[in-house]
Amino acid sequence: MLKVIRYSALALLAMIGGLWGYAWTSRAPGQGVGEAFAERLAAVFGQQMPLPAAGGGGVQLPAGISLGGAFSLTRQDGVAVTERDYAGRWLLVYFGFTYCPDVCPTELGRIADVIDAMGPAGERVTPMLITVDPERDTQAALADYVSRFHPRMQGLTGTPEQVAEVARRYRVFYSRVQRPDMSAYLMDHSSFVYLVGPDGRVRLLFRPETAVEEMVRAIDIQFRTLTSS
Repeated sequence: MLKVIRYSALALLAMIGGLWGYAWTSRAPGQGVGEAFAERLAAVFGQQMPLPAAGGGGVQLPAGISLGGAFSLTRQDGVAVTERDYAGRWLLVYFGFTYCPDVCPTELGRIADVIDAMGPAGERVTPMLITVDPERDTQAALADYVSRFHPRMQGLTGTPEQVAEVARRYRVFYSRVQRPDMSAYLMDHSSFVYLVGPDGRVRLLFRPETAVEEMVRAIDIQFRTLTSS
């Protein structure tokens, strides 16, 4: 029995490794490896691990899958925070970095638009950027950066170990990229927006470029679902 379990685990690891390699070589221009891997994984396990749309925009987690939880980071104003500081609050969380040339500002701008489009209900949601580049994203850099998107947006950083831990809890892929034609490195990273509930757990994921109206509708459904439960 133990041999069967061992061989099954090795086969699963080999398959995941193969999918990761395939995602790396076949990804679309500008697409992160993590995002490409998620698409290939969904294609393989699509029948066993359905990802039903909620409200036309949000992707619900498969049964038994949990993201989010405990973390220890530092806010852009120098205050140390944990998940307990956000207990009872809804969050829209994005993992990115301030030197990101394209997808990060696009998605952070979309988050700001969602908060504003929600009207008074938007006050219940805290927009948040968690950096995957703590080496360069100092508190001062984050403070300047997030202020350009929304006055309530928070920027969180920490030690490389702290960032790695929170990324692991959210299953975020990120990797440093240094190409010969680049004077500075970039960070390749997955690009989902996470709707985190008052209990600190992820309720929905939003794919890149999800329409603002769809996100607002999906969040409203989550609000009403929690209220009625």
